[in-house]
Amino acid sequence: MARNGKAKVHPYVPEIYEQFKKGEVDRREFLRTATLLGVSATAAYAMVGQVTGESFAPKARAATPKMGGNMRCSMRVQEMTDPATFDWTQKSNQARQIIEYLTVTGTDNVTRPYLAEKWEASDDLKTWTLHLRKGVKWNNGDDFGADDVVHNFERWLDPATGSSNIGLFSGMVENVDTGKKDKDGNAVMSKRMISGAVEKVDEHTVRLNLRSPELAVPENLYNYPTAIVHRKFDEMGGDLSKNPIGTGPFEQVEYRVGEKYVVKKRPGYWGGDVYLDGITYIDHGDDYSALLNALISGQVDMVYEVDITQIDIVEKVPHLVLHEAVTAQTGVARMQMDQKPFDDIRVRQAVQACIDHQKLLDIAYRGRGAVGEDHHVAPIHPEYFALPKMKPDYDKAKKLLADAGHGGGLKLKIDLGSADKWHADAMQVMREQLAPAGIELELNIMPGSSYWEVWDKTPFGFTSWTHRPLGVMVLNLAYRAGVPWNESHYSNPEFESALNDASATLDVAERKKKMEKVQSILQTDAIMVQPLWRAVFSATSKKVAGYATHPTQYHDFRKVGFSA
Repeated sequence: MARNGKAKVHPYVPEIYEQFKKGEVDRREFLRTATLLGVSATAAYAMVGQVTGESFAPKARAATPKMGGNMRCSMRVQEMTDPATFDWTQKSNQARQIIEYLTVTGTDNVTRPYLAEKWEASDDLKTWTLHLRKGVKWNNGDDFGADDVVHNFERWLDPATGSSNIGLFSGMVENVDTGKKDKDGNAVMSKRMISGAVEKVDEHTVRLNLRSPELAVPENLYNYPTAIVHRKFDEMGGDLSKNPIGTGPFEQVEYRVGEKYVVKKRPGYWGGDVYLDGITYIDHGDDYSALLNALISGQVDMVYEVDITQIDIVEKVPHLVLHEAVTAQTGVARMQMDQKPFDDIRVRQAVQACIDHQKLLDIAYRGRGAVGEDHHVAPIHPEYFALPKMKPDYDKAKKLLADAGHGGGLKLKIDLGSADKWHADAMQVMREQLAPAGIELELNIMPGSSYWEVWDKTPFGFTSWTHRPLGVMVLNLAYRAGVPWNESHYSNPEFESALNDASATLDVAERKKKMEKVQSILQTDAIMVQPLWRAVFSATSKKVAGYATHPTQYHDFRKVGFSA
Protein backbone atom coordinates (compact mmCIF):
# COMPACT_ATOMS: atom_id res chain seq x y z
CA MET A 1 0.00 0.00 0.00
CA ALA A 2 3.03 2.28 0.00
CA ARG A 3 5.95 3.01 -2.28
CA ASN A 4 9.40 4.09 -1.09
CA GLY A 5 8.00 4.61 2.41
CA LYS A 6 5.36 7.06 1.22
CA ALA A 7 1.63 6.52 1.47
CA LYS A 8 -0.04 5.58 -1.77
CA VAL A 9 -2.08 8.35 -3.39
CA HIS A 10 -5.50 7.08 -4.38
CA PRO A 11 -5.98 7.43 -8.16
CA TYR A 12 -9.18 9.43 -7.70
CA VAL A 13 -7.42 12.27 -5.87
CA PRO A 14 -5.87 13.86 -9.01
CA GLU A 15 -9.21 13.46 -10.78
CA ILE A 16 -11.28 15.24 -8.14
CA TYR A 17 -8.60 17.93 -7.88
CA GLU A 18 -9.03 18.62 -11.59
CA GLN A 19 -12.80 18.74 -11.09
CA PHE A 20 -12.30 21.25 -8.28
CA LYS A 21 -10.06 23.44 -10.43
CA LYS A 22 -12.73 23.42 -13.17
CA GLY A 23 -15.47 24.31 -10.67
CA GLU A 24 -17.24 20.98 -11.12
CA VAL A 25 -17.08 20.19 -7.38
CA ASP A 26 -17.06 22.69 -4.54
CA ARG A 27 -14.40 23.32 -1.92
CA ARG A 28 -16.19 21.41 0.81
CA GLU A 29 -16.63 18.27 -1.27
CA PHE A 30 -13.03 18.32 -2.49
CA LEU A 31 -11.67 18.65 1.06
CA ARG A 32 -13.93 15.93 2.38
CA THR A 33 -13.19 13.40 -0.38
CA ALA A 34 -9.45 14.03 -0.55
CA THR A 35 -9.01 13.59 3.20
CA LEU A 36 -11.14 10.43 3.24
CA LEU A 37 -8.87 8.99 0.57
CA GLY A 38 -5.83 9.54 2.76
CA VAL A 39 -4.62 13.05 1.90
CA SER A 40 -3.73 14.93 5.07
CA ALA A 41 -5.94 17.89 5.95
CA THR A 42 -2.91 20.20 5.73
CA ALA A 43 -2.10 18.98 2.22
CA ALA A 44 -5.75 19.14 1.09
CA TYR A 45 -6.12 22.73 2.30
CA ALA A 46 -2.85 23.61 0.54
CA MET A 47 -4.25 22.20 -2.71
CA VAL A 48 -7.32 24.40 -2.26
CA GLY A 49 -5.06 27.39 -1.70
CA GLN A 50 -3.23 26.75 -4.96
CA VAL A 51 -6.54 27.16 -6.79
CA THR A 52 -8.27 29.90 -4.80
CA GLY A 53 -5.30 31.86 -3.52
CA GLU A 54 -6.48 31.41 0.06
CA SER A 55 -3.88 31.20 2.81
CA PHE A 56 -4.30 28.48 5.38
CA ALA A 57 -1.23 29.28 7.44
CA PRO A 58 -1.86 28.84 11.17
CA LYS A 59 -3.34 31.98 12.69
CA ALA A 60 -2.81 33.28 16.18
CA ARG A 61 -5.73 32.51 18.46
CA ALA A 62 -7.89 35.47 19.38
CA ALA A 63 -7.53 34.34 22.98
CA THR A 64 -4.87 31.70 23.63
CA PRO A 65 -5.94 29.61 26.60
CA LYS A 66 -3.81 29.68 29.71
CA MET A 67 -2.75 26.56 31.56
CA GLY A 68 -4.96 25.47 34.42
CA GLY A 69 -8.51 25.74 35.61
CA ASN A 70 -11.56 23.50 35.86
CA MET A 71 -14.23 23.73 33.17
CA ARG A 72 -17.75 23.40 34.59
CA CYS A 73 -20.40 22.37 32.08
CA SER A 74 -24.13 21.96 32.62
CA MET A 75 -25.18 18.73 30.87
CA ARG A 76 -27.14 15.61 31.70
CA VAL A 77 -24.91 13.06 33.47
CA GLN A 78 -25.99 9.66 32.18
CA GLU A 79 -25.05 6.03 32.66
CA MET A 80 -21.77 5.23 30.95
CA THR A 81 -21.44 1.47 30.70
CA ASP A 82 -20.51 0.31 27.19
CA PRO A 83 -19.47 2.90 24.56
CA ALA A 84 -20.43 0.48 21.77
CA THR A 85 -24.08 0.77 22.80
CA PHE A 86 -24.20 4.50 23.54
CA ASP A 87 -27.42 6.08 22.33
CA TRP A 88 -26.93 9.64 23.58
CA THR A 89 -24.29 12.22 22.68
CA GLN A 90 -24.06 13.28 26.33
CA LYS A 91 -22.83 9.80 27.29
CA SER A 92 -20.09 10.07 24.70
CA ASN A 93 -19.08 13.54 25.90
CA GLN A 94 -18.46 12.14 29.36
CA ALA A 95 -16.57 9.16 27.97
CA ARG A 96 -14.59 10.97 25.27
CA GLN A 97 -12.58 12.77 27.94
CA ILE A 98 -10.98 9.42 28.85
CA ILE A 99 -11.33 7.26 25.71
CA GLU A 100 -10.66 8.25 22.11
CA TYR A 101 -11.44 7.55 18.45
CA LEU A 102 -9.45 6.39 15.46
CA THR A 103 -10.40 9.55 13.54
CA VAL A 104 -11.88 12.96 14.32
CA THR A 105 -14.28 14.96 12.13
CA GLY A 106 -13.93 18.66 12.84
CA THR A 107 -16.43 21.48 12.75
CA ASP A 108 -15.32 22.01 9.11
CA ASN A 109 -16.62 18.51 8.21
CA VAL A 110 -13.07 17.35 7.41
CA THR A 111 -11.97 14.03 8.92
CA ARG A 112 -8.47 13.87 10.34
CA PRO A 113 -6.28 11.24 12.01
CA TYR A 114 -6.62 10.63 15.74
CA LEU A 115 -5.53 7.25 17.16
CA ALA A 116 -5.03 6.20 13.54
CA GLU A 117 -2.06 8.19 12.31
CA LYS A 118 -3.08 7.74 8.67
CA TRP A 119 -5.10 5.42 6.44
CA GLU A 120 -5.11 4.18 2.87
CA ALA A 121 -7.95 3.00 0.68
CA SER A 122 -7.62 0.50 -2.15
CA ASP A 123 -8.59 1.66 -5.61
CA ASP A 124 -11.93 -0.17 -5.34
CA LEU A 125 -12.62 1.14 -1.78
CA LYS A 126 -13.00 -2.42 -0.45
CA THR A 127 -9.75 -2.51 1.51
CA TRP A 128 -8.83 0.07 4.13
CA THR A 129 -5.48 0.01 5.91
CA LEU A 130 -5.30 1.85 9.23
CA HIS A 131 -1.84 2.82 10.49
CA LEU A 132 -2.06 3.31 14.25
CA ARG A 133 -0.05 5.79 16.28
CA LYS A 134 2.95 4.43 18.10
CA GLY A 135 3.82 5.42 21.65
CA VAL A 136 0.21 5.77 22.79
CA LYS A 137 -0.44 4.30 26.22
CA TRP A 138 -3.59 3.46 28.11
CA ASN A 139 -3.86 5.15 31.48
CA ASN A 140 -3.13 1.81 33.16
CA GLY A 141 0.30 1.71 31.46
CA ASP A 142 -0.53 -0.77 28.66
CA ASP A 143 0.54 0.00 25.09
CA PHE A 144 -2.20 0.82 22.59
CA GLY A 145 -2.07 -1.22 19.39
CA ALA A 146 -3.72 -3.36 16.75
CA ASP A 147 -5.13 -5.88 19.23
CA ASP A 148 -7.25 -3.11 20.75
CA VAL A 149 -8.68 -2.05 17.39
CA VAL A 150 -9.39 -5.61 16.24
CA HIS A 151 -11.17 -6.34 19.52
CA ASN A 152 -13.37 -3.26 19.13
CA PHE A 153 -14.45 -4.18 15.60
CA GLU A 154 -15.24 -7.73 16.71
CA ARG A 155 -17.38 -6.36 19.57
CA TRP A 156 -19.17 -3.82 17.38
CA LEU A 157 -20.08 -6.38 14.72
CA ASP A 158 -21.17 -9.12 17.10
CA PRO A 159 -24.99 -9.03 17.26
CA ALA A 160 -24.79 -10.08 20.91
CA THR A 161 -23.23 -6.70 21.74
CA GLY A 162 -26.27 -4.84 20.41
CA SER A 163 -24.20 -2.02 18.92
CA SER A 164 -25.66 0.31 16.29
CA ASN A 165 -22.27 0.06 14.56
CA ILE A 166 -23.38 -3.20 12.98
CA GLY A 167 -25.53 -1.07 10.66
CA LEU A 168 -22.86 1.56 10.12
CA PHE A 169 -20.28 -0.93 8.83
CA SER A 170 -22.68 -2.75 6.53
CA GLY A 171 -19.87 -3.74 4.15
CA MET A 172 -18.29 -5.86 6.88
CA VAL A 173 -21.38 -7.88 7.86
CA GLU A 174 -23.66 -10.48 6.34
CA ASN A 175 -27.23 -11.58 6.97
CA VAL A 176 -27.71 -14.82 8.87
CA ASP A 177 -30.79 -16.89 9.68
CA THR A 178 -31.25 -17.09 13.47
CA GLY A 179 -33.35 -20.25 13.17
CA LYS A 180 -36.32 -18.42 14.70
CA LYS A 181 -39.64 -17.49 13.07
CA ASP A 182 -41.71 -14.32 13.44
CA LYS A 183 -45.49 -14.29 14.05
CA ASP A 184 -46.11 -14.74 10.32
CA GLY A 185 -43.76 -17.71 10.05
CA ASN A 186 -40.99 -15.82 8.28
CA ALA A 187 -37.35 -16.43 9.17
CA VAL A 188 -35.91 -13.98 11.71
CA MET A 189 -32.66 -12.67 10.28
CA SER A 190 -29.68 -11.16 12.09
CA LYS A 191 -26.28 -9.80 11.04
CA ARG A 192 -22.74 -10.87 11.86
CA MET A 193 -19.23 -9.95 10.81
CA ILE A 194 -18.00 -11.70 7.68
CA SER A 195 -14.95 -13.90 8.07
CA GLY A 196 -11.73 -11.93 7.58
CA ALA A 197 -13.41 -8.53 7.72
CA VAL A 198 -10.83 -7.20 10.19
CA GLU A 199 -7.21 -8.25 10.01
CA LYS A 200 -4.19 -7.53 12.21
CA VAL A 201 -1.26 -6.84 9.87
CA ASP A 202 1.26 -6.02 12.60
CA GLU A 203 1.26 -4.43 16.05
CA HIS A 204 0.31 -1.00 14.65
CA THR A 205 -1.52 -1.82 11.42
CA VAL A 206 -5.07 -3.06 10.91
CA ARG A 207 -6.72 -3.87 7.60
CA LEU A 208 -10.46 -3.79 6.96
CA ASN A 209 -11.72 -6.06 4.18
CA LEU A 210 -15.18 -5.09 2.95
CA ARG A 211 -17.49 -7.10 0.73
CA SER A 212 -18.71 -3.89 -0.95
CA PRO A 213 -17.04 -0.52 -1.63
CA GLU A 214 -17.44 2.23 0.97
CA LEU A 215 -16.04 5.77 0.93
CA ALA A 216 -17.18 6.86 4.38
CA VAL A 217 -15.08 4.49 6.55
CA PRO A 218 -12.96 7.25 8.20
CA GLU A 219 -16.09 9.31 8.95
CA ASN A 220 -17.84 6.26 10.38
CA LEU A 221 -14.97 5.87 12.83
CA TYR A 222 -15.92 9.14 14.57
CA ASN A 223 -19.54 8.18 15.13
CA TYR A 224 -20.01 8.39 18.90
CA PRO A 225 -20.43 4.62 19.59
CA THR A 226 -17.06 3.91 17.87
CA ALA A 227 -14.84 5.05 20.75
CA ILE A 228 -11.96 2.64 21.29
CA VAL A 229 -11.97 0.65 24.53
CA HIS A 230 -9.18 -1.50 25.93
CA ARG A 231 -8.73 -4.97 24.44
CA LYS A 232 -9.59 -6.47 27.83
CA PHE A 233 -12.69 -4.31 28.30
CA ASP A 234 -14.98 -7.34 28.62
CA GLU A 235 -12.63 -9.15 30.97
CA MET A 236 -12.65 -6.03 33.15
CA GLY A 237 -16.41 -6.28 33.47
CA GLY A 238 -17.62 -4.42 30.37
CA ASP A 239 -18.42 -1.24 32.31
CA LEU A 240 -16.39 1.87 31.49
CA SER A 241 -17.68 3.78 34.51
CA LYS A 242 -16.30 1.11 36.86
CA ASN A 243 -13.05 0.53 34.95
CA PRO A 244 -12.32 3.87 33.20
CA ILE A 245 -9.28 2.72 31.23
CA GLY A 246 -8.57 5.04 28.30
CA THR A 247 -5.95 6.70 26.11
CA GLY A 248 -7.46 10.17 26.52
CA PRO A 249 -6.18 13.33 28.21
CA PHE A 250 -8.23 12.98 31.41
CA GLU A 251 -8.88 10.43 34.14
CA GLN A 252 -12.16 9.80 35.93
CA VAL A 253 -12.37 11.16 39.49
CA GLU A 254 -16.05 11.20 40.43
CA TYR A 255 -19.17 9.82 38.79
CA ARG A 256 -22.76 10.03 40.02
CA VAL A 257 -25.54 9.47 37.49
CA GLY A 258 -27.97 12.38 37.43
CA GLU A 259 -25.62 14.55 39.48
CA LYS A 260 -21.97 15.01 38.57
CA TYR A 261 -19.11 13.68 36.45
CA VAL A 262 -15.55 14.84 37.20
CA VAL A 263 -12.26 14.18 35.40
CA LYS A 264 -8.73 15.48 35.93
CA LYS A 265 -5.79 15.88 33.53
CA ARG A 266 -3.54 12.86 33.45
CA PRO A 267 0.25 13.01 33.04
CA GLY A 268 1.99 11.64 29.96
CA TYR A 269 -0.84 12.16 27.48
CA TRP A 270 0.34 11.37 23.95
CA GLY A 271 -1.53 14.27 22.34
CA GLY A 272 0.57 17.13 23.69
CA ASP A 273 -0.39 19.99 25.95
CA VAL A 274 -3.89 20.09 27.42
CA TYR A 275 -4.85 23.43 29.00
CA LEU A 276 -7.51 22.40 31.50
CA ASP A 277 -6.68 20.77 34.81
CA GLY A 278 -10.11 19.18 34.89
CA ILE A 279 -13.71 19.13 33.72
CA THR A 280 -16.86 18.89 35.81
CA TYR A 281 -20.21 18.02 34.24
CA ILE A 282 -23.14 19.09 36.42
CA ASP A 283 -26.63 17.72 35.82
CA HIS A 284 -29.38 20.38 36.08
CA GLY A 285 -32.04 18.14 34.57
CA ASP A 286 -34.10 18.73 31.43
CA ASP A 287 -35.16 22.28 32.29
CA TYR A 288 -33.27 24.55 29.89
CA SER A 289 -33.98 27.52 32.18
CA ALA A 290 -32.07 25.85 35.01
CA LEU A 291 -29.07 25.34 32.72
CA LEU A 292 -29.11 28.93 31.53
CA ASN A 293 -29.58 30.36 35.02
CA ALA A 294 -26.55 28.37 36.19
CA LEU A 295 -24.49 29.92 33.41
CA ILE A 296 -25.72 33.47 33.96
CA SER A 297 -25.04 33.25 37.70
CA GLY A 298 -21.53 31.85 37.19
CA GLN A 299 -22.21 28.39 38.63
CA VAL A 300 -20.95 26.89 35.36
CA ASP A 301 -18.75 28.08 32.50
CA MET A 302 -20.79 26.60 29.64
CA VAL A 303 -24.02 24.80 28.85
CA TYR A 304 -24.34 21.81 26.54
CA GLU A 305 -27.30 23.30 24.69
CA VAL A 306 -29.38 26.47 24.60
CA ASP A 307 -33.02 26.08 23.66
CA ILE A 308 -34.25 27.95 20.58
CA THR A 309 -36.52 30.04 22.84
CA GLN A 310 -33.54 31.28 24.88
CA ILE A 311 -31.13 32.60 22.28
CA ASP A 312 -32.40 36.17 22.65
CA ILE A 313 -31.69 36.04 26.39
CA VAL A 314 -28.12 34.81 25.88
CA GLU A 315 -27.37 37.52 23.34
CA LYS A 316 -28.42 40.20 25.85
CA VAL A 317 -26.13 39.00 28.68
CA PRO A 318 -22.80 40.83 28.25
CA HIS A 319 -20.55 38.17 29.81
CA LEU A 320 -21.91 35.31 27.67
CA VAL A 321 -21.15 34.09 24.13
CA LEU A 322 -23.75 32.30 22.00
CA HIS A 323 -22.35 29.57 19.73
CA GLU A 324 -24.33 28.27 16.74
CA ALA A 325 -23.72 25.35 14.40
CA VAL A 326 -25.52 24.50 11.16
CA THR A 327 -26.37 20.83 11.48
CA ALA A 328 -28.17 17.77 10.21
CA GLN A 329 -29.87 17.32 13.59
CA THR A 330 -33.53 16.53 13.24
CA GLY A 331 -36.54 14.73 14.61
CA VAL A 332 -38.73 12.18 12.84
CA ALA A 333 -42.36 11.25 13.42
CA ARG A 334 -41.81 7.69 12.26
CA MET A 335 -44.40 5.00 11.70
CA GLN A 336 -43.66 1.30 12.13
CA MET A 337 -44.54 -0.17 8.77
CA ASP A 338 -45.44 -3.57 10.25
CA GLN A 339 -47.92 -2.21 12.83
CA LYS A 340 -51.55 -1.28 12.15
CA PRO A 341 -52.68 1.03 10.70
CA PHE A 342 -49.24 1.92 9.37
CA ASP A 343 -48.78 -1.43 7.63
CA ASP A 344 -50.93 0.12 4.89
CA ILE A 345 -48.74 2.47 2.86
CA ARG A 346 -51.83 4.51 1.94
CA VAL A 347 -52.26 5.52 5.58
CA ARG A 348 -48.62 6.59 5.82
CA GLN A 349 -48.82 8.52 2.58
CA ALA A 350 -52.05 10.20 3.72
CA VAL A 351 -50.32 11.45 6.88
CA GLN A 352 -47.40 12.70 4.81
CA ALA A 353 -49.69 14.44 2.30
CA CYS A 354 -51.10 16.74 5.01
CA ILE A 355 -47.80 18.28 6.07
CA ASP A 356 -46.62 21.82 5.40
CA HIS A 357 -42.94 21.46 6.36
CA GLN A 358 -42.14 25.16 6.04
CA LYS A 359 -44.85 26.10 8.54
CA LEU A 360 -43.58 23.43 10.91
CA LEU A 361 -40.09 24.92 10.74
CA ASP A 362 -41.33 28.49 11.14
CA ILE A 363 -43.59 27.80 14.11
CA ALA A 364 -41.70 25.05 15.96
CA TYR A 365 -38.16 26.33 15.41
CA ARG A 366 -38.43 30.00 14.44
CA GLY A 367 -37.24 29.19 10.93
CA ARG A 368 -33.68 28.52 12.20
CA GLY A 369 -32.76 25.58 10.00
CA ALA A 370 -34.11 23.94 6.85
CA VAL A 371 -37.31 22.11 5.92
CA GLY A 372 -37.34 18.33 6.17
CA GLU A 373 -38.20 16.21 3.16
CA ASP A 374 -39.10 12.87 4.78
CA HIS A 375 -35.98 11.02 3.61
CA HIS A 376 -33.41 11.89 6.33
CA VAL A 377 -30.75 13.39 4.02
CA ALA A 378 -30.05 17.06 4.69
CA PRO A 379 -29.19 19.88 2.28
CA ILE A 380 -25.84 20.25 4.07
CA HIS A 381 -24.93 16.62 3.37
CA PRO A 382 -22.47 16.46 0.46
CA GLU A 383 -24.38 13.68 -1.32
CA TYR A 384 -27.82 15.38 -1.02
CA PHE A 385 -29.94 15.50 -4.19
CA ALA A 386 -32.62 18.21 -4.39
CA LEU A 387 -35.98 16.52 -4.99
CA PRO A 388 -39.14 18.45 -5.98
CA LYS A 389 -40.50 20.38 -3.02
CA MET A 390 -43.24 18.69 -1.05
CA LYS A 391 -46.60 20.45 -0.70
CA PRO A 392 -49.68 19.56 1.35
CA ASP A 393 -52.49 17.98 -0.66
CA TYR A 394 -55.66 17.30 1.37
CA ASP A 395 -57.63 15.88 -1.54
CA LYS A 396 -54.90 13.27 -2.01
CA ALA A 397 -54.84 12.54 1.72
CA LYS A 398 -58.60 12.03 1.92
CA LYS A 399 -58.65 9.72 -1.10
CA LEU A 400 -55.77 7.63 0.29
CA LEU A 401 -57.58 7.29 3.62
CA ALA A 402 -60.84 6.33 1.91
CA ASP A 403 -59.08 3.73 -0.25
CA ALA A 404 -57.49 2.32 2.94
CA GLY A 405 -60.91 1.98 4.56
CA HIS A 406 -60.75 5.07 6.77
CA GLY A 407 -63.11 7.35 4.88
CA GLY A 408 -64.88 8.21 8.12
CA GLY A 409 -61.68 9.46 9.73
CA LEU A 410 -58.75 8.00 11.63
CA LYS A 411 -57.55 8.37 15.22
CA LEU A 412 -53.81 8.15 15.91
CA LYS A 413 -51.63 8.56 18.98
CA ILE A 414 -47.99 9.63 18.85
CA ASP A 415 -45.54 9.15 21.74
CA LEU A 416 -42.85 11.76 22.36
CA GLY A 417 -40.53 12.93 25.10
CA SER A 418 -40.87 16.16 27.05
CA ALA A 419 -37.17 17.09 27.22
CA ASP A 420 -37.18 19.28 24.09
CA LYS A 421 -40.01 21.79 23.84
CA TRP A 422 -39.72 22.07 20.07
CA HIS A 423 -40.76 18.40 19.76
CA ALA A 424 -44.14 19.14 21.33
CA ASP A 425 -44.46 22.38 19.35
CA ALA A 426 -43.80 20.55 16.08
CA MET A 427 -46.26 17.77 16.88
CA GLN A 428 -48.91 20.30 17.92
CA VAL A 429 -48.57 21.93 14.49
CA MET A 430 -48.70 18.51 12.84
CA ARG A 431 -51.89 17.69 14.75
CA GLU A 432 -53.49 20.84 13.37
CA GLN A 433 -52.33 20.02 9.85
CA LEU A 434 -53.73 16.49 9.99
CA ALA A 435 -57.19 17.53 11.19
CA PRO A 436 -58.61 18.81 7.84
CA ALA A 437 -58.05 15.33 6.34
CA GLY A 438 -60.05 13.70 9.14
CA ILE A 439 -57.01 12.46 11.08
CA GLU A 440 -57.26 13.07 14.82
CA LEU A 441 -53.82 13.00 16.45
CA GLU A 442 -53.37 12.57 20.20
CA LEU A 443 -50.04 13.69 21.67
CA ASN A 444 -48.74 11.42 24.43
CA ILE A 445 -46.01 13.57 25.95
CA MET A 446 -43.86 11.45 28.26
CA PRO A 447 -40.91 12.18 30.57
CA GLY A 448 -37.74 11.91 28.51
CA SER A 449 -36.50 8.81 30.31
CA SER A 450 -39.85 7.09 29.84
CA TYR A 451 -39.92 7.79 26.11
CA TRP A 452 -36.46 6.35 25.59
CA GLU A 453 -37.66 3.10 27.10
CA VAL A 454 -40.20 2.72 24.26
CA TRP A 455 -38.72 4.80 21.41
CA ASP A 456 -38.06 1.74 19.23
CA LYS A 457 -41.22 -0.13 20.29
CA THR A 458 -44.09 2.32 19.91
CA PRO A 459 -45.96 2.12 16.57
CA PHE A 460 -45.89 5.94 16.22
CA GLY A 461 -43.20 7.99 17.90
CA PHE A 462 -41.27 11.23 17.52
CA THR A 463 -37.53 10.62 17.90
CA SER A 464 -34.63 13.04 17.79
CA TRP A 465 -31.60 12.14 15.67
CA THR A 466 -28.24 13.82 15.95
CA HIS A 467 -26.02 15.17 13.18
CA ARG A 468 -23.85 12.94 11.02
CA PRO A 469 -21.52 14.41 8.40
CA LEU A 470 -23.00 12.11 5.74
CA GLY A 471 -26.57 11.26 4.93
CA VAL A 472 -25.62 7.67 4.17
CA MET A 473 -24.38 7.24 7.75
CA VAL A 474 -27.80 7.73 9.31
CA LEU A 475 -29.46 5.74 6.51
CA ASN A 476 -27.19 2.81 7.38
CA LEU A 477 -27.92 3.21 11.08
CA ALA A 478 -31.68 3.64 10.91
CA TYR A 479 -33.18 2.19 7.75
CA ARG A 480 -31.42 -1.07 6.93
CA ALA A 481 -33.43 -4.16 7.76
CA GLY A 482 -32.45 -5.79 11.03
CA VAL A 483 -30.14 -3.12 12.45
CA PRO A 484 -30.63 -2.16 16.12
CA TRP A 485 -31.73 1.44 15.50
CA ASN A 486 -34.30 0.67 12.78
CA GLU A 487 -37.16 2.07 14.85
CA SER A 488 -39.58 2.17 11.91
CA HIS A 489 -39.02 -1.56 11.14
CA TYR A 490 -38.31 -0.45 7.57
CA SER A 491 -37.38 -3.19 5.12
CA ASN A 492 -36.92 -2.58 1.41
CA PRO A 493 -34.27 -4.49 -0.59
CA GLU A 494 -34.53 -1.97 -3.44
CA PHE A 495 -33.64 0.84 -1.04
CA GLU A 496 -30.67 -1.06 0.38
CA SER A 497 -29.36 -1.89 -3.08
CA ALA A 498 -29.59 1.77 -4.13
CA LEU A 499 -27.89 2.84 -0.89
CA ASN A 500 -25.04 0.38 -1.49
CA ASP A 501 -24.62 1.71 -5.01
CA ALA A 502 -24.47 5.34 -3.90
CA SER A 503 -22.09 4.61 -1.03
CA ALA A 504 -19.64 2.91 -3.39
CA THR A 505 -19.54 5.76 -5.93
CA LEU A 506 -16.51 8.07 -5.88
CA ASP A 507 -17.52 10.56 -8.55
CA VAL A 508 -19.30 13.43 -6.80
CA ALA A 509 -21.83 14.25 -9.50
CA GLU A 510 -22.61 10.60 -10.14
CA ARG A 511 -23.09 9.91 -6.41
CA LYS A 512 -25.60 12.75 -6.13
CA LYS A 513 -27.56 11.30 -9.04
CA LYS A 514 -27.66 7.92 -7.35
CA MET A 515 -28.83 9.51 -4.12
CA GLU A 516 -31.91 10.75 -6.00
CA LYS A 517 -33.13 7.16 -6.12
CA VAL A 518 -32.23 6.49 -2.48
CA GLN A 519 -34.05 9.57 -1.23
CA SER A 520 -37.05 9.07 -3.52
CA ILE A 521 -37.62 5.49 -2.38
CA LEU A 522 -37.57 6.46 1.29
CA GLN A 523 -39.79 9.48 0.72
CA THR A 524 -42.32 7.48 -1.34
CA ASP A 525 -42.48 4.68 1.22
CA ALA A 526 -43.63 7.39 3.66
CA ILE A 527 -42.34 5.85 6.88
CA MET A 528 -41.77 9.25 8.50
CA VAL A 529 -42.75 12.86 8.68
CA GLN A 530 -39.54 14.81 9.12
CA PRO A 531 -40.47 18.37 10.02
CA LEU A 532 -37.13 20.14 9.92
CA TRP A 533 -33.36 20.27 10.14
CA ARG A 534 -32.29 22.44 13.03
CA ALA A 535 -29.44 24.71 13.98
CA VAL A 536 -28.04 23.98 17.46
CA PHE A 537 -26.85 26.46 20.05
CA SER A 538 -24.61 26.38 23.09
CA ALA A 539 -23.29 29.15 25.30
CA THR A 540 -20.16 29.86 27.28
CA SER A 541 -18.73 32.50 29.53
CA LYS A 542 -16.52 34.97 27.65
CA LYS A 543 -13.54 33.70 29.62
CA VAL A 544 -13.72 30.33 27.81
CA ALA A 545 -11.22 30.19 24.95
CA GLY A 546 -10.78 27.77 22.04
CA TYR A 547 -14.34 26.39 22.06
CA ALA A 548 -16.65 26.03 19.05
CA THR A 549 -19.92 24.11 18.85
CA HIS A 550 -19.56 20.88 16.92
CA PRO A 551 -22.55 20.03 14.69
CA THR A 552 -22.98 16.77 16.62
CA GLN A 553 -22.41 18.61 19.91
CA TYR A 554 -19.29 16.56 20.61
CA HIS A 555 -16.99 17.95 23.31
CA ASP A 556 -13.34 17.91 22.26
CA PHE A 557 -11.70 19.88 25.07
CA ARG A 558 -8.08 19.02 24.31
CA LYS A 559 -7.33 22.60 23.22
CA VAL A 560 -10.04 24.43 25.19
CA GLY A 561 -9.26 26.46 28.28
CA PHE A 562 -9.66 29.87 29.88
CA SER A 563 -8.38 33.13 28.47
CA ALA A 564 -5.26 34.56 30.04
